[in-house]
Amino acid sequence: MHVQLTNPRPVEVLQEDRELLTDPSEPYCLIVWNDEVNTFEWVIETLMTVCKHSVEQAEQCAMLIHTQGQYAVKRGTYEELKPMCDAITERGIGATLDILSPH
Repeated sequence: MHVQLTNPRPVEVLQEDRELLTDPSEPYCLIVWNDEVNTFEWVIETLMTVCKHSVEQAEQCAMLIHTQGQYAVKRGTYEELKPMCDAITERGIGATLDILSPH
């Protein structure tokens, strides 16, 4: 059986959706990614320095990053999290921002 997928939404609506997703007032999360390069100690130190985590919080985040492959270590606005994301990546650790779903 052949199924043809179509998108009935006009392009204008898609453009509006994209603008909504990049609204800086929306809540974001800072995701740190696991890798095979950085040590637990370096990730923990980075989370404590950049995100102002306690030792315990940073250790728990590092373990979750390691076991799950990624973990949202902080929530906030784009303006709050973007400098943190940049600081983490400048230390050689993978980090991205993601918008939180409204659910």
